[in-house]
Amino acid sequence: MADGRLADPPPASGRRYPHEDEFGDEEESAPRLRLSRRGIVVLGALGAVVLGVLAWLVFLSSVLDVRSVAVQGTSDDRLTADQVREAVGGLGQGPLARVDLDEVRHRVEAIPRVAGAEVWRGWPHTLRVKVVQRKAVAAVKGEDGRFTQVDAGGVSFATEPAPPEGVPVVELRLSQQANDVDGVISRPQLVRGAVAVAAGLPPEVAKRAGSVLVHSYDDIELQLSGGATVRWGSPEQIDRKARVLVALMNQKGTNFDVTAPEAPAVSG
Repeated sequence: MADGRLADPPPASGRRYPHEDEFGDEEESAPRLRLSRRGIVVLGALGAVVLGVLAWLVFLSSVLDVRSVAVQGTSDDRLTADQVREAVGGLGQGPLARVDLDEVRHRVEAIPRVAGAEVWRGWPHTLRVKVVQRKAVAAVKGEDGRFTQVDAGGVSFATEPAPPEGVPVVELRLSQQANDVDGVISRPQLVRGAVAVAAGLPPEVAKRAGSVLVHSYDDIELQLSGGATVRWGSPEQIDRKARVLVALMNQKGTNFDVTAPEAPAVSG
């Protein structure tokens, strides 16, 4: 410092701080897992064996076979769980994982009384089927005196000697004029129109509707319990006519006319 120059720094002692030694030693001594090519091959082979065994157990062996077909949604003796199982048939056998669920659904939905079905696997041994039954909104009286049940979608699904309880009976009582134009408006068209009317009736009216009589396309008549009648007219504006009829039935009368819903009438 006497000559104005800075003193040289003291020589490094080579000493390290304790924590530096620790970190350095840890980094140098940290083990590293390295697999040889042979080890990778062995692990891959073991994994393949495990996957193969699992696949065999699930898809080929009898360990996870179908042991039962559980059926939901059958509400009466007209459609039973046994009928559904019979439709499933051989598809409900063998390993559960291999069951073709779409094919099972198609078979079940081919049952006339089934409107729709869901199918799924209930591990480990159950094939589950849930059905939605068709509900009759009308029973069409045929020329042979038997009654064909029709749902809200217009699908005929059963014919029996008597109509279901609480379901309106559709009957053709065609006028001469309707018979004369049979080539223009066919009988099946007339029946479909009457079924649409029956399907559109509010519950409080449907439970009272004993018959839906078709005289012509523009002349449909409802016969209600207690002797009341409803002149419905054509199978058009069904929703509007239904609303008007409900309001109209709050009035005293035995004859209700909704052929023109904008100008309804009550008499009797």
